[in-house]
Amino acid sequence: VEQVHVWLAEPSTTIEVRTPEGDIVASGTTDELGSLVLREVPPRDDYEVVGTSLTPQEVHAPIRVMSVENSLPDQAFYDGQSLQPGYNYITTRDGTKLSAYVTLPGPIEMGPYPTVVNYSGYNPSEPGEPLGDFGTLCNTLPVLCDAPKDSSAMIAGLNGYATVGVNMRGTGCSGGAFDYFETLQLLDGYDIIEAVAAQPWVKGGKVGMTGLSYPGNAQLFVARTKPPGLAAISPLSVIGGTYSTGRPGGIFNDGFALAWITGVLDKAAPYGQGWEQEMVDTGDTTCEENQLLHSQRVDLIAKAQNNPYFEDEIVLPLDPTSFANEIDVPVFISCSQQDEQTGPFCFTLFDQFTNAPTKRFTMYNGVHPDGFAPHVLVEWKAFLDIYVAEEVPVIDPLIRTLAPNLFAEFFDSSLEIPPDRFAGYATWEDAKAAYEAEQEVRVIFESGGGADPGAPEGTFERWFDQWPAPETTPTRFYFQPDGTMTGAMPVAPSAASSFDLDPEAGQRGILAPGGDVWDKLPAYDWKAPGDGMAVVFESTPLAQDLVMMGSASVDLWIRSPVDDADLEVNLTEVRPDGQEMFIQTGWLRASVRALAPNATALWPEHTYREEDVAMLVPGEWTEARVGIPAFSHVFRAGSRIRVLVDTPGDSRASWRFALATFTEDVTYDIGHDAAHPSSVLLPVLGGVTAPSPLPACPSLRAQQCRAYTPFVNVPAAN
Repeated sequence: VEQVHVWLAEPSTTIEVRTPEGDIVASGTTDELGSLVLREVPPRDDYEVVGTSLTPQEVHAPIRVMSVENSLPDQAFYDGQSLQPGYNYITTRDGTKLSAYVTLPGPIEMGPYPTVVNYSGYNPSEPGEPLGDFGTLCNTLPVLCDAPKDSSAMIAGLNGYATVGVNMRGTGCSGGAFDYFETLQLLDGYDIIEAVAAQPWVKGGKVGMTGLSYPGNAQLFVARTKPPGLAAISPLSVIGGTYSTGRPGGIFNDGFALAWITGVLDKAAPYGQGWEQEMVDTGDTTCEENQLLHSQRVDLIAKAQNNPYFEDEIVLPLDPTSFANEIDVPVFISCSQQDEQTGPFCFTLFDQFTNAPTKRFTMYNGVHPDGFAPHVLVEWKAFLDIYVAEEVPVIDPLIRTLAPNLFAEFFDSSLEIPPDRFAGYATWEDAKAAYEAEQEVRVIFESGGGADPGAPEGTFERWFDQWPAPETTPTRFYFQPDGTMTGAMPVAPSAASSFDLDPEAGQRGILAPGGDVWDKLPAYDWKAPGDGMAVVFESTPLAQDLVMMGSASVDLWIRSPVDDADLEVNLTEVRPDGQEMFIQTGWLRASVRALAPNATALWPEHTYREEDVAMLVPGEWTEARVGIPAFSHVFRAGSRIRVLVDTPGDSRASWRFALATFTEDVTYDIGHDAAHPSSVLLPVLGGVTAPSPLPACPSLRAQQCRAYTPFVNVPAAN
């Protein structure tokens, strides 16, 4: 589909794609394996593919290049594929074979079974292996001794689902060459869903999709293609957009984002994941031949580094927020507000699923794997049971017995699965009606703040009809010359504070040496800003608890001696016990401060387009709004709200920032006078009180603590 693949040629062979009239529409040279992938080839049925450097020339014709619109196979193409428990290949519409691994919760003849698909560039099709020594339990729960490599598939298998793990083209033992969510990869997803849904052991002829992170993101892209056999999707810990994770605030994330794509590309090389060699050694000739095209993977690192702005042609196809409205199946999403990998932006998806018939969103403070916490999984399974299995959601007592041991290994806490909320309904129809009558948005507060500090359980939760929650009241605090924040605009005729650009900050994180952000209580080394390295503003102590939920906006007036500024804002709580607790961070490169049409008072969405770039005028005041991504937090009575503005860095476990560089030392001024009233607008949630006392510090997941240190701002020179 819009490509030509060549393999088994001699290395350095010149290849041309020609029309019968002799026009050359694409050309290239085979790599050291004798392979070549030519992309963006116009569709046509009668091409000639010519090895022009060969003597004599070798010609293959006719070669058909399909269009997306004309590529869809007949249903018989899917019906004719037979998948059995264990290792398989699924054939896609262009003939590429994708490796797949199937597990069933019982004998095939005892089906059909509710079925879920896991699809990614990791290793979901690598043959399974025992999860541990469970002895006779393997007869009752076969997946224990044939555990798929993806955790969500394993959990689904334990709960009675058949699972199908499929490697994306160009990865594992799958054919083709890798490109990040290219069109062919999405069409493959369609073909996978239809081929699996056609299997006689699949209940109802429809399947769901599962997965956290990469396979979570993949669900959004596949659902966009609208395969008829797709019943529902359940992405966990996903991005809001590729751009917002790769360039938060317009600043290149050369920490986790760069490391992730580097790792994916390395593993998309021939035999890059390691397990492929064992398959080939045991006689898998398909896997062996499929490796030949893997070296034709796209250089995504260069693509990311060479495209600093939001260009529709490049970014929109990779931005789930832009196409979520095209998804027309039930959707369940959960995400951590401080996710150290995919980032804190998944909330931008929540109001975009305008055509999904049912939506459930769960949000909480926490880290990347917290989508597997029991307070999420119980709702995830209920969703799958209703929309994939079409059964009353009930968790097997045996699974409830096993769960604390599994959670203890994963979260270092012996956690129980919360009670089934729908077990009392007599029929699936009744349970489904009750489910669909519930509110869409669930927010879990203070995960980690319970009796077992750091364990992924919240102290309370609230449900809302929609996002953003209409119960939220935007509340503004203005920065004052004395370093306080109040509800009144500053009245001083001229006042500003200064901070120095720290060129090294972008490459510093918050973990102590050897620290692991996934630990129950991680070893953090979250340093307070040095003198003159930030501007800091604090409210007076709160008279009563103040609950916040949503995104926020720090509206800064900035004056710079150079033509740009990389800005970071941190929101923290200064607690009555003398501890300072992190809440959330936002970023912005000032030159891309132009607001998008969908920007709101509480979320200053930016266009990030090259045509909207406006460099700072040295010495002049400019307003720049920095968004703080969504968070949920209870400020206890006696606490103070604190906002810190400084150089990006020293705030995240895994993200790093490629800061703008200058030939001179740079000091920025932040205004707080009548003409330049910098402020923060916060999402105050009325009518909600915390049922528990001030949690320990540390305890809340992904919300590090440090001893509070008073900070005195440096007055700006006039």
